[in-house]
Amino acid sequence: MNTPAEHTGAIETNTDVAVNVDSPGRLTRWSSLFADTFGIVPAFMWRKFIRLAGVMTLDFIAVAGTFFLLLPFIQPRVSLAGWLDTLPLIALSASALTVALLYLSGLYRRSWRFTSLTDCIAMGFNIGFALAITWSAIWWSIGSPRSLGDIALLGLFHFCLAFLTMQIMRLSRRAVRYLPLSNIAGKNGDAAERKNVILVGPATWAESIIKFTKSEASAPVHPVGVLLPEADGPIVQIHGVQVLGFPENLPTAIAILEQRGRRPETIVLCEDSVNMSPREVATVTGRARDLGITVSRVGDDWGQLLGRDTAPNLDKLSTSDLLGRREFELREAAISQQIAGETVLVTGAGGTIGSELVRQLAGFKPSKIVLLDHSEYGLYAIEKQIREDFPEQNLAIELCNIRNPIEVRRAFGKHNPAIVYHAAALKHVPIVEGNPCAGVHTNVIGTKNIADAVTEFNARAMVQVSTDKAVNPVGMMGATKRVGELYAQSLDLCGVDDPEAPRFMTVRFGNVLGSSGSVVPLFKQQLLAGGPLTVTHPDIERFFMTVAEAVQLILESSSRALHEDTPRGRIMVLDMGEPVKIVDLAKRMIRIYGLEPDVDVAISFTGLRPGEKLFEELFDSCEEQDESDIPGIFEASSNPIPLPFITRAIEQLGLEVDAGNDSNVRRITHHLTTLPSSGDSLAGYVATSDAFLRSPRFKTVEEA
Repeated sequence: MNTPAEHTGAIETNTDVAVNVDSPGRLTRWSSLFADTFGIVPAFMWRKFIRLAGVMTLDFIAVAGTFFLLLPFIQPRVSLAGWLDTLPLIALSASALTVALLYLSGLYRRSWRFTSLTDCIAMGFNIGFALAITWSAIWWSIGSPRSLGDIALLGLFHFCLAFLTMQIMRLSRRAVRYLPLSNIAGKNGDAAERKNVILVGPATWAESIIKFTKSEASAPVHPVGVLLPEADGPIVQIHGVQVLGFPENLPTAIAILEQRGRRPETIVLCEDSVNMSPREVATVTGRARDLGITVSRVGDDWGQLLGRDTAPNLDKLSTSDLLGRREFELREAAISQQIAGETVLVTGAGGTIGSELVRQLAGFKPSKIVLLDHSEYGLYAIEKQIREDFPEQNLAIELCNIRNPIEVRRAFGKHNPAIVYHAAALKHVPIVEGNPCAGVHTNVIGTKNIADAVTEFNARAMVQVSTDKAVNPVGMMGATKRVGELYAQSLDLCGVDDPEAPRFMTVRFGNVLGSSGSVVPLFKQQLLAGGPLTVTHPDIERFFMTVAEAVQLILESSSRALHEDTPRGRIMVLDMGEPVKIVDLAKRMIRIYGLEPDVDVAISFTGLRPGEKLFEELFDSCEEQDESDIPGIFEASSNPIPLPFITRAIEQLGLEVDAGNDSNVRRITHHLTTLPSSGDSLAGYVATSDAFLRSPRFKTVEEA
């Protein structure tokens, strides 16, 4: 049976050494004393003590040894009659006083491996002070006024010898460690063909990189040249690496190195806006691209730590910076009234919109938030953040695919949510265009699964997140989202005569700045690479909101709609201001970064992608804009599709998806989006839905 150390009078250290003590707690007190004195933990106490004793002994010997070395010079100048027997005592006293002063000054807490100029000055001051006392005592005891000059000269010689000896010992320690590693690094670098790099940045930063690569055996890079900002002045070389000029001399520097057979594969660039402006950084990046050399950027972490002005952080640009308007402000009263104390479920909780929904919902103190997503990492990331920011919030994690109705029903049955925010969707236009079955499976059938579960488990409301691409859609992404809107509208209208029936609300908005796949992260990546920024068409424009804005208006509009019992069957459209041309957004981002469009960074046009429109709209051709009492919200009403008919159509879509029939999936989806504006009677189609599905009206948009 193992007995705890505190009961046996022994403490086990990390070095597997058990040290017996005379009484409980004595070793702990000594360990605390050493920790306070030397800044060490008890596990390393004896090792540090031995090191301290060794260093102090060497310094003691250095002072005493140099004193006795001066004896042959002392005797001809100073009469030592009667004092020869006390000279050893004087030497030992001088040595002890010097070591004591060095100890009290804290120099013994510093490592010889990292001896600096400051350490040398402090050591020289303490040695000089101690020896001044020693030689003053010698002069007072055995000297005379005429011997003052000789004793002062001897004291100076003693100081120089002692200081030099002690410095040589410390520098030798660094040399013993540095030189073998430098040789090993060179051999390993040759064997492993270390990558040649050229450093572009301030001298202090370049020095740190060079010292590291020369002393680290595993360093994968080998600096072959340095380009310094003009502020660093004329420096010829840094630790043996030649300075080849300024950043604008990059092509010349590459040519020189290529002639020497040392062409760099990579440029290591320090993003320090104090020494290099964003324009200079962009210039270096562009020239490196022209030369076929990759660029590795190193952020100016020290500049941020010291509060210096650094390059703009494109992740934190405000709405006014990017869109030229103020950000919407949230009115919290109605939201808190609907959310506080309720169980809320968020689909797509790991996505951009879903995760922001979860973050904002947690601030209104629901009794439980159910995070539902099919992405394991997405769930992990948002759960981790919420548990850190809202440790009291009750969370439930559901790894669930909304395409599977059994999984959806199981999650609803377990948690019985009161309000459901449906943010799960496939949103990337070209990808959904190329994968119509997948788009319908998630955006249509998945939405139906969630909505049906809301009805079955008596939730109060479902809020569906939609997009302006659902308005008069030409692509599959917009068409699938429009069908989801129509199904939610039909369900909502079924409860007109039943005040207890669940509400099905759709909130429609445009592009979200910073969301996955959006244009802002793409522009940022292209800016950091030196451009060009790619835009599909010079005239393309979009409605934009920030993630926080979109979620705020989703919460406010849905909460106020529940609170005020607004008319059923309407779609809420967020007021996003005026549409923004993508090319203007690109130019604004370039200027925010301190550069000039088409001068420092080019803008290229790539052509519209499949399923993409030049202009987005807020209202469908069959919709009417209604007045809304909710600030920042428009309301749209359109002709609904009867629930039995749209249900049968979605079921047919499910069969086509299972069969992998892309053409039929496109045909049915696009035709469903045109029915609200159709002049035909839907009642006849409801009675003959099978005939409808076989009708020649099911034809693709391209055939129409």
